[in-house]
Amino acid sequence: MLHALERLIVRHTLRLPVPAATAGAGAGAGDVAARRFDAALMSVGFKLSAGALEALSPLPEETVLAVAGRTLDTVREIVGDHVRHNVYFVDFPDNVPDTFDFWTRCVSEALDDDTVRPGVLQRLRAGVLDLLTLPSYGVYRHTYEEMLAAHDELIAAAGDRMTVLHRGGTLDEEATALYLSLAGSTTPLGDEHLNDLALLAAHRVGGPQPEAIPIREHRAVVNRARLDAGAPLLVDTVTDVLRLACALSDGDVALREPTRFRAPSRPVRRALLGALDAVVAESPGKLADVAAHREAWKRLGERLHPHAYPRWPGAAEVFAVARGEKKVPSFDSRVEELLGRGDVTGAAGLLTSAPGRLLRALDRLLRAADGPEERDAVLAAFESSVPRVSGRVLLSLREHVQNRRRAAGERRVFVNRVGAAWVTPDTRPPLPPQVRERLCAVLDAETRRRLPAPGHLLVDPAVLDVALPLSGRATAAGIGVLPRGSVSPVEGRLLRFFTYWKQTAECTDYDLSALVLDEDYETVTWLSYTALTDVAGRHSGDITDAPEGASEFIDLRLDSVRGSYIVPQVNIYDGEGFEEVEESFFGFMLRESEQKGRPFEPRTVRTKSELRGPGRVALPLAFERGEDGGWRARWLHVYLRGNPSANRVEENRVSVAVLLRGLLARTPLTVRHLVGLMGADATTTTWWDGSTLPEGPVTYIGLERPAGLPPGSRVLTPENLRDLIPA
Repeated sequence: MLHALERLIVRHTLRLPVPAATAGAGAGAGDVAARRFDAALMSVGFKLSAGALEALSPLPEETVLAVAGRTLDTVREIVGDHVRHNVYFVDFPDNVPDTFDFWTRCVSEALDDDTVRPGVLQRLRAGVLDLLTLPSYGVYRHTYEEMLAAHDELIAAAGDRMTVLHRGGTLDEEATALYLSLAGSTTPLGDEHLNDLALLAAHRVGGPQPEAIPIREHRAVVNRARLDAGAPLLVDTVTDVLRLACALSDGDVALREPTRFRAPSRPVRRALLGALDAVVAESPGKLADVAAHREAWKRLGERLHPHAYPRWPGAAEVFAVARGEKKVPSFDSRVEELLGRGDVTGAAGLLTSAPGRLLRALDRLLRAADGPEERDAVLAAFESSVPRVSGRVLLSLREHVQNRRRAAGERRVFVNRVGAAWVTPDTRPPLPPQVRERLCAVLDAETRRRLPAPGHLLVDPAVLDVALPLSGRATAAGIGVLPRGSVSPVEGRLLRFFTYWKQTAECTDYDLSALVLDEDYETVTWLSYTALTDVAGRHSGDITDAPEGASEFIDLRLDSVRGSYIVPQVNIYDGEGFEEVEESFFGFMLRESEQKGRPFEPRTVRTKSELRGPGRVALPLAFERGEDGGWRARWLHVYLRGNPSANRVEENRVSVAVLLRGLLARTPLTVRHLVGLMGADATTTTWWDGSTLPEGPVTYIGLERPAGLPPGSRVLTPENLRDLIPA
């Protein structure tokens, strides 16, 4: 358990919990081991800060070596170096053959094989030949060790990634701080971070707790730990109890997917029914929330048997509403009734009792308003409700409003909470400019009021175009991964994509491809297993089965790319989906042409992003050429439904181009926006280049934590940028 916590802290914070020095240990006892540890870290693109090295040096050698072993395993996994990345063509990116020549060679080799020749000849006579039936196609033809021997050592370059592991506090201190940060987050966590919160909650349930847990999914995870520990539950709606029941059955606490409820023990049954009864007794109107998840309540009722507990009549009422035996009009139905009668003012007035819903429905209300009087009534209801909504809702609406300038008929992109994306014509009339300006002014003023005074504010300019993490589901776990819509510069001459997958039980074939589009989003070319070579790059070859794991790579010379956009994608040709395989991830590396090295070199990895989403085509990010000719990455984190099998870049290039056009037309709310609001109250705002530091504490916002910040400084990097979102 303690080692799992240590790994989790390193992964989330890039801080190394340091064990306490052992009494009697000689000065510098672990110095040599600590320096060896640092050298080993550097081989995978990490290093110890001066403070971390100083803290490890006095420890016994065996302690340092134990910490080193666990930490190296963790950082290798972070960057994708925990698996063996082989390639089909042993010399990749050199000596990759022309696609047709390669396929012809595979056929020739099959015809030379007496065991498969008859079948190949029969298929050739029929005029159709499946490449997957050829013995030499799609399987590694050399060992991992033979591949390594074919490549020179990587030559170090100044641009290689070097991620610093900073000195942390004790394991207990770091675990507490991370628990409070995750549990108290003002934005929803992604699935992996939600699982990490569950581990931390079980460990920290008896310790300090956050002042509030505003996100209901987080509350469900914490409540499970509290129930196991016998602590009071944090419940104030009936849906809180339903989410807890889902957590107890390892189901979806976000209530997106149906949960198969397990039969609970008697103590758990009593705890859930008692919590329901208390909520209904305090506020009978909350029975109106039941209808939103009627079927889930019915299934849960079959497990809880509320009729057997007459002392909790409020709980019985919940299930009576779910079964339709008791009529309680839902809040949404009352709103819809008013709108159906054309009473926009009445609907806005009713929604002021649920301010979050009012802001989410604001665009619709403004479009439905008949004349200036109704519109002013809607805006007045909005302005009275703004102080009572969460910061995340404020900023989400702000982002929405700034994207309502476009005329009707343009494309509108939808991305749901699990990353599935689709495009449809935008039939909404644009909001009048004066309405947009009024909305933005109110939202900005309220956001500024909630932001803490930053004192001396230092900002790394590279972070300004990072999209605000309004939801943890708009990103993916990994290293160097930024929220959807974020933009970051790409510096280097060689861009190399990679994907890795390992199937669970079924033969699984993933295909890494790259689509190149011009400035009008028309296809220029692509690289894939059907087009292994191009003037700008090379594909490493198709692997069609991954019982032990498989990798594919694409190498691109950026100065030779004939186009304005590069869209890497991972297509599922056959087998298990992204959420079914044992493991799958995508990333990219940047190199200089003279560096050589293996196909996968962890020091050159700029990002590694987990692939865990719906659909059969993954689009992690795209690259766009700027007006100055330089390239920059824009994070997408979306999945296309695709076909059940045989997905190929040639067949989805039109839908990808339409989706990309829509996504790039949308302007996300970035760190730049909040820095602008904070800067008005800052003592000093500096676009910091790392050259000088003030004497007192600062608020620092950047892509990486710098060394030497004054004690008491607040540091915001992509690992904890969610803390920038006001409550």
